Amino acid sequence: MFTLSHTLAVNDAVPKLTRGQLWQGLVLKAENPVPFLEAMSACTIVERGENWLLRDFTLRGEEMQEHVTFEPENSVLFERTKSSAMGSVLNEIVELENGELGLRFTFVLDVEGLEDGSAEEADFAERMSQSYFQGVASTLAEIRRRVAAGELATS
Repeated sequence: MFTLSHTLAVNDAVPKLTRGQLWQGLVLKAENPVPFLEAMSACTIVERGENWLLRDFTLRGEEMQEHVTFEPENSVLFERTKSSAMGSVLNEIVELENGELGLRFTFVLDVEGLEDGSAEEADFAERMSQSYFQGVASTLAEIRRRVAAGELATS
């Protein structure tokens, strides 16, 4: 099992985002990640409840499933229920040291066939880190695109 975490400043590009806009974008990404993440090719919501949903999706050609829990205005937790890489992904709206908004993605994954702490697991984590961290940047870019297009509320 390995952990990857990456945080980006939210307002180092335009348009500047509010916490509310960032939150709206994270909810939209949970409901349909395809426009936000290049590696995703399909997503279907299987079930929905108050502050959670269950979704089937295709990531890099693999059929997966996640239970998604929302903590409004703060975080979205994706817990894998079907995958060759079981674990969780946490998207958090955070405050950076300078008081600005940040977006942190933390991945805790246990990959089938890789021994904990092995060189193979470390190599896999290194290869995956660039793709996962690119996902943080592409998520922010898509949220900014939607704000600029007037698709997200201004508050």
